[in-house]
Amino acid sequence: MQNEIKKALDILKNGGLILYPTDTVWGIGCDATNPEAVKKVYALKQREDSKALICLVADDRMLKKYVKNVPEVALNIIDITDKPTTIIYDDAQNLASNLVAEDGTIAIRIPDDEFCFQLCRKLNGAIVSTSANISGFPTPNSFKEIQQEVLKGVDYVVNLHHEKICNKPSSIIKLSNNGVVKIIRE
Repeated sequence: MQNEIKKALDILKNGGLILYPTDTVWGIGCDATNPEAVKKVYALKQREDSKALICLVADDRMLKKYVKNVPEVALNIIDITDKPTTIIYDDAQNLASNLVAEDGTIAIRIPDDEFCFQLCRKLNGAIVSTSANISGFPTPNSFKEIQQEVLKGVDYVVNLHHEKICNKPSSIIKLSNNGVVKIIRE
């Protein structure tokens, strides 16, 4: 795994795209602070840049680097949830501007996956994580279902867990600073 982390890290640091296994589905990723890399993700997915992308961070400390005010309830949700949960936060900061939604929000998940954890740690930052498909096509459940266009469109394919059958995408919850909680996807 360490060799794969090193290879993926080199690509991320140089503004490239990786295809990698997460705690949910295979993802297309890049350095979440690099606007040119984020632009490449939107282009590969053929997705409008007004549709937000999810990022992964290693832990609570890293989360606070990208969200001005992390609500206490978010930390409680992260601690008690037994399934992958992405939270949309108000007041994103220190991320590529084209990654942050027009309303200033950002969707972030702390993955329960050793590869993702280590990659975020070694990058010392957030990584974009969007499903490995062209917009409008189904999310692949396994590596072998990933479209050739996606495989050819990234700079590096992580050579781990190719046999893994992916779980469904994460749940998504929006936590507004005014206390409103909205379930976006269960």
